[in-house]
Amino acid sequence: MTGKTARQCSSWVLPSLLAISLALMAGCAGKASTASYSASNTGSNTGSNCYAKAIPTAGEGGLAWGDTLSIARKKSMDNCIRYAGRSGGTPNTCQVVLSECKN
Repeated sequence: MTGKTARQCSSWVLPSLLAISLALMAGCAGKASTASYSASNTGSNTGSNCYAKAIPTAGEGGLAWGDTLSIARKKSMDNCIRYAGRSGGTPNTCQVVLSECKN
């Protein structure tokens, strides 16, 4: 009797699991992923030769690309101040620690 019950149970378990997993995948497929921080927030590095990194004494820093060294440094300082403030750090202590241009 238990063998017959097990076969009856297995006949609907597999299709049910398959249907549930397909429904879950279909529900997630339409949602775009969102990141709280993306490299695109600092500006596109397409065609930009120079980059700079600024960090505070506490909190998150900022990396940025720019056409010139001064633009990259300015953007990285702005990003550092923004991200340090958001992360509970010290925005007023941001300093550019690295800046250079690619050849």
